[in-house]
Amino acid sequence: MSKNPFFPAIITRLPQAEIPVKGLRSYLLQGEEQQIVFMDFQSGAEIPEHSHRAQWGVVLDGEIELTIDEKKRTFKKGDAYFIPEGVRHSAIIKKGYKDLTLFDQKDRYQAVKVPLHDVKKPAVRRGPEEES
Repeated sequence: MSKNPFFPAIITRLPQAEIPVKGLRSYLLQGEEQQIVFMDFQSGAEIPEHSHRAQWGVVLDGEIELTIDEKKRTFKKGDAYFIPEGVRHSAIIKKGYKDLTLFDQKDRYQAVKVPLHDVKKPAVRRGPEEES
């Protein structure tokens, strides 16, 4: 069973994204020019005002208060939001918040580097002709 019951294994098998926010578990799907990040906030967080390339997200669970271009709005499960490129924004994220976010930027986040000794090698099955 997955360590994270909200997201199924098809998502939790993705590389974790290197995002420096305490209590955030995130999974990165890398495209040629964009990234999709599945985020799970296991504790509340405040994200200071910043800007970057365009961002689109959909709230899967919980609640987020986004301030986009000085306009404050609360988004809940099922809501979608869009932040145009270069627009300043900040967030107050409630514990338990989960979303799927598309960043129009191929290098917004990097995958967490896993030390070689932590990589699990798949079991190799030998056929009868290979067994000794």
